[in-house]
Amino acid sequence: MSSTKSKSTSSNWSERVTRSSHALDLREGLFGLDDPRAIACALKRAAETRGQRKSDPYRSAMSMLTFYINRAGQRLPAHRRRVLEAAKAELRGLYGRGRRH
Repeated sequence: MSSTKSKSTSSNWSERVTRSSHALDLREGLFGLDDPRAIACALKRAAETRGQRKSDPYRSAMSMLTFYINRAGQRLPAHRRRVLEAAKAELRGLYGRGRRH
């Protein structure tokens, strides 16, 4: 007996999370913005107004951003990746967290 999941089940988990998760209520097209600060501010606002969460607002916001970047994977254009990585840095700054090495 094989203990591995079927390809269709394992490959669709992130799509299911994206479609049905209520972790943060984000506006449509947020990750398509070209302004890293605007992305970071919107994530911060969404994380802080969300009353029901399992971790602090910073972790919720950073997790959503990281999830989006990782889900896009190799299909994410270099320019978009740079903007989103800059949004991570902005988010750290908004929460008074130090630079990451």
